[in-house]
Amino acid sequence: MNSEAKLSCKKLWKLYGSEPDKFFTRHNKQPEQVDIADGGYICAVREVTFDVYPGEIVVVMGLSGSGKSTLVRCLSRLIEPTGGEITFEGQNLLAASRKEMIEIRRHKMGMVFQNFGLLPHRTVIDNIAFPLEVQGVNRAKRHERAREIIDLVGLSGRERYYPRELSGGQQQRVGIARSLAVEPDIWFLDEPFSALDPLIRREMQDEFLRLQSLLKKTIVFITHDFDEAIRLADRIAIMNEGEVVQFGSVEDLVLNPATDYVRDFTREIPKEKYLTVGSVMGPISENIGTLSFRTKDLIADIAAKIIQSEFSACVIDDAGQNVGSLTRDQVVKIVFPNEK
Repeated sequence: MNSEAKLSCKKLWKLYGSEPDKFFTRHNKQPEQVDIADGGYICAVREVTFDVYPGEIVVVMGLSGSGKSTLVRCLSRLIEPTGGEITFEGQNLLAASRKEMIEIRRHKMGMVFQNFGLLPHRTVIDNIAFPLEVQGVNRAKRHERAREIIDLVGLSGRERYYPRELSGGQQQRVGIARSLAVEPDIWFLDEPFSALDPLIRREMQDEFLRLQSLLKKTIVFITHDFDEAIRLADRIAIMNEGEVVQFGSVEDLVLNPATDYVRDFTREIPKEKYLTVGSVMGPISENIGTLSFRTKDLIADIAAKIIQSEFSACVIDDAGQNVGSLTRDQVVKIVFPNEK
């Protein structure tokens, strides 16, 4: 990444127990697992380091209890970290006062959680406008902004509905719209679709990707669903027992799992649906036929053509330059990994 990170965390820790700050300092801010266990502490986040760049979707995933929800709350300081660093737009968040953090969350951070958290006695438009009301924006301006977002998320005509009159998917759209009301610089979403039925969940993922294509937000998205992570993420951080055990692109995780834990997540994934030609291509070859593919093409979309060809295919970049080649054997190994 060439641009400067929008959000960075470095060696971030969160311990639960009696006076965790003193315990952490006493162990030189690097306690071993045996020290944590012997002291009766729970390590929810352990030495997490990564950057999130402008316009990027970073998905943090792991099983229940892996620490992912605690991590995202630490990043916004809804939960106070025990140690480490968090930098947002160049500002040290851990040095910010409580009042400063309230203002940052009000004006720069959007948050969506699994439970929609809608105000039952308020209409759709008033739920969406609520963060602006908290900021002191007058009624006419906040309703004007709310109407813009209502159109954006596909809730036109339901401005005067109450939450109880909406479906689950519609309620989540209200939650998403409300988080966008302040035009946040960074967007935190903690399993926002996990309570929805599978079909509605898929629709909301489509809606989320549509919104991102328009808004280009910087996003940290929490999920336990690897299919969802792969579909939405630019990069994925996989957590286990409070640690990020691997952080990288979908191709990194699928082709080069760093641990058995990551390998278990990716084992059943139909790799051809997520791997691109560019991620598996070889060097430029002389044994080239008439086929050519782009680096961004999915293996699933071109597999039938290359398997039927006796020759390698030419791989070109966005500028139309030859950057590599793709063979039938390379594709067969991905599509039929268990076949000889």
